[in-house]
Amino acid sequence: MKMFKSLAIAAAMLGANALAAPAMAQELPVKNGSVWVASRIDTLPGQMPAYLDYLATEWKKQNEFLKAEGVLLSYRVLRTNHARNGEADLILLLEYKDHVSNAQQEAITKRLEAAMQRDARQGAAGNLAREKIRSLMGSTEFQELILK
Repeated sequence: MKMFKSLAIAAAMLGANALAAPAMAQELPVKNGSVWVASRIDTLPGQMPAYLDYLATEWKKQNEFLKAEGVLLSYRVLRTNHARNGEADLILLLEYKDHVSNAQQEAITKRLEAAMQRDARQGAAGNLAREKIRSLMGSTEFQELILK
């Protein structure tokens, strides 16, 4: 009796999966596009000019290098107009060609550090120094879907 119930459950599950299979096999009317990372930045009171100076120099130089390497397609800085309490002042957008593997990420990081003439410790120190002028509120990764 127990075996019969198990077989019946298994058959029911197979039937449900068989019905779902054609829907899963259908091609969606989209294809994957570029990968976007949006970082939310809250500048500390009175520190917007200092942070914009950083973005216009070191951050821009870093992203131009990544564009030249073919990893980054574009980058943008968006200001939040009329930010409410708890919202970011700025959104930093990075558009990547695609996801990268860990090995690719390590190779790109080494080339970037050489180009920027800094190592991982110096980069970390720079991040710590920027904590005096801004707070990173988090980042979100998005996958663009291109409609066919």
